[in-house]
Amino acid sequence: MQISNSLILLSLLSSLILCSSSSSIQESEAAIESLLKRLDSKRSPASVQEAAARGVLQRLLPTHLSSFEFKIVSKDGCDGRSCFRISNYKSSRRNSPQILIEGTTATEITSGLHWYLKYLCYVHVSWDKTGGIQIASVPKPGALPRVSDNVVIIQRAVPWNYYQNVVTSSYSYVWWDWERWEKEIDWMALQGINLPLAFTGQEAIWQKVFTEDFNITAEDLNDFFGGPAFLAWARMGNLHAWGGPLSQNWLDKQLLLQKQILARMLELGMTPVLPSFSGNVPAALKAIYPSANISRLGEWNTVDADPRWCCTFLLDPSDPLFVEIGEAFIKQQFKEYGDITNIYNCDTFNENSPPTDDPTYISSLGSAVYAAMSKADKDAVWLMQGWLFYSDSSFWKPPQMKALLHSVPFGKMIVLDLFADVKPIWKSSSQFYGTPYIWCMLHNFGGNIEMYGVLDAVASGPIDARLSENSTMVGVGMCMEGIENNPVVYELMSEMAFRSDKFQVKEWLKVYSHRRYGKELHQIEAAWEILHRTIYNCTDGVADHNTDYIVQFPDWDPTLHSRSDLHQENQMQKIPGIYRNRRFMLHEISSPLTQPHLWYDTQDAIAALKLFLDAGNELAGSLTYRYDLVDLTRQSLSKLANQVYLDAISAFQNKDANALVVQSQRFLQLIKDIDVLLAADDNFLLGSWLESAKSLAVNSDEAKQYEWNARTQVTMWFDNTKYIQSKLHDYANKFWSGLLQGYYFPRASMYFSHLSKSLSEDKAFSLEDWRKEWIAYSNEWQAGTEHYPVKAQGDALALAKDLYEKYLR
Repeated sequence: MQISNSLILLSLLSSLILCSSSSSIQESEAAIESLLKRLDSKRSPASVQEAAARGVLQRLLPTHLSSFEFKIVSKDGCDGRSCFRISNYKSSRRNSPQILIEGTTATEITSGLHWYLKYLCYVHVSWDKTGGIQIASVPKPGALPRVSDNVVIIQRAVPWNYYQNVVTSSYSYVWWDWERWEKEIDWMALQGINLPLAFTGQEAIWQKVFTEDFNITAEDLNDFFGGPAFLAWARMGNLHAWGGPLSQNWLDKQLLLQKQILARMLELGMTPVLPSFSGNVPAALKAIYPSANISRLGEWNTVDADPRWCCTFLLDPSDPLFVEIGEAFIKQQFKEYGDITNIYNCDTFNENSPPTDDPTYISSLGSAVYAAMSKADKDAVWLMQGWLFYSDSSFWKPPQMKALLHSVPFGKMIVLDLFADVKPIWKSSSQFYGTPYIWCMLHNFGGNIEMYGVLDAVASGPIDARLSENSTMVGVGMCMEGIENNPVVYELMSEMAFRSDKFQVKEWLKVYSHRRYGKELHQIEAAWEILHRTIYNCTDGVADHNTDYIVQFPDWDPTLHSRSDLHQENQMQKIPGIYRNRRFMLHEISSPLTQPHLWYDTQDAIAALKLFLDAGNELAGSLTYRYDLVDLTRQSLSKLANQVYLDAISAFQNKDANALVVQSQRFLQLIKDIDVLLAADDNFLLGSWLESAKSLAVNSDEAKQYEWNARTQVTMWFDNTKYIQSKLHDYANKFWSGLLQGYYFPRASMYFSHLSKSLSEDKAFSLEDWRKEWIAYSNEWQAGTEHYPVKAQGDALALAKDLYEKYLR
């Protein structure tokens, strides 16, 4: 009888839990529907959106402006959802449009345009830095292919297609002007992105808020803001003043640029996500408000906790001043931009755990963060990156997660499942305990250049999540740290916003290769079959951060460790959750030697490269082909260089001076040869990055500061001492011509010289002497002003063929 009663009690409890879960999900769904209606009411008029969509067409395909008719339609014609419809334009007039594209917003229209061009005209659209567009396959005006069905209707599978990481603004967008931003927003519109992060220019807003409302001086803000290339981390409270100060010129121009960005996003029917207050405050605020609960945070990746840039100040969300500042910030954004959104990003607890794991306290903090938004905007919705639940999972256990996620009304928080392509949190958290979330692909760290992807997971993951029991998924998203790499990955991920059913990636790639190069070639199709199952099918669960030895040269003493350490270290990389400290600490910085990430058989990739080379005569004039050829050759040679480096180390450990010379010279020659290869494509040039930085300066001092920021971010990154390199050195490494020859080559050369000297003089290798030499060189290079080319030189196909014969055959 007791057992029976216990079973009944358990059954009742289970039913209550299920009912509670079901109730919370229903509340969230209702809140999201209400939010969507409010956001729809904020959209630009139909005529404005239609004109904006025509603007995208004109910039993409100006010869065909009269071939298409665009029209905004209501959701009623799409079963109450967002969609686009493609049909043949019905008219008996001569020279009338051929194709009618209707959409619920301008972004739906441009998505429909892109869908038509992709699947009926075999067009390809990617970033200029990844080969650009392929439109040679589009028939002439008047000869466009007709839609075979009466009408093609494609609905969004989920309401939102989100875009950006909070650090993308520093790794990729930092030096952009309006011309580059306009291209990016066009790309976003064609990919169907309708929920982009809009973080540009927020320092100008903070300047007005802090100086006008809270008595902070301009000098105080010089110590608060980071330099242009490090703003993302100053915003998150990881550092202050590093690379600064910001000039008034920078602040004013960035605010103007933000207004242009927001205006275009709104014209296209997008919903921008604006920043909000996370608690990060200037040090001077503590003196002005001595009773406020302001604490100084611990050091973040500094070498010696230098107070000039270390240890920022955090205002506790429970302090009344938190709500006051948060409200003032959002109201100032209203004043500058108007009432344009209800969605605000805030990541108070990202890489910054609360002082206690008490769920009640955590809940109160979450409520206070939301109150700072909702007091200024009663309809505010908190968009939060879910990275903390992965990177600090030892703290964020179920009680703590629930406390934070349930600290605001259901439907008033949306979580970005930031790393769902590799480590989906929704599966282990009961759909974020009923909180709406967006399935996101992280993919890239530091803007590194490496061919890598999880195409099968991208093609299936969002569908599995959406169809799972009690799903609270409301969108898909791309949250890469850096863009302009691996175009195949980003095109597939964008398309998942419109994919309701599963499909064969292999077949999709056949069409993709046809579109990307403008031709069907059996060699290219075969190459992409190989790439699909190798480079673009990583399943080991490792966060791919490029640690190839050329771009992240090991800092270690090989006399203290043997090659046998390598196997153990490589296994450590494969343990889920081994990297839990920081977003930036996805790599080891101390001995023993780590192995670069390798998840495929390099011989397979070389076979794919051979097929690419075989197609060279057919595709020699294609910029998209040239980019992929250079990238695949670079990757193959870089992986080879990893082994050559290990051979050099083995020679040193075996005291074989001749073999050390042979292998170290081969490694150095590979750096030189890859540099020459990269120089043959405009998209792999250090000079472009540096010149874009200097182009934003209005005087020589700014030009020097901006160039230092640009050089430092891609090399040392953060602070160093005479003998200790930055903990973040090479985090944002790049395979760029100029950087290999001018920075990576001298560093490796110095190291091998010290190894050779150790053997020839029969003395112990001095790691400290090498560090002193190369760190001094690095700091000098960071402050340098020498020019690097901004135009490609050489024949990429001929160079790739020569290097294949030299190293890979």
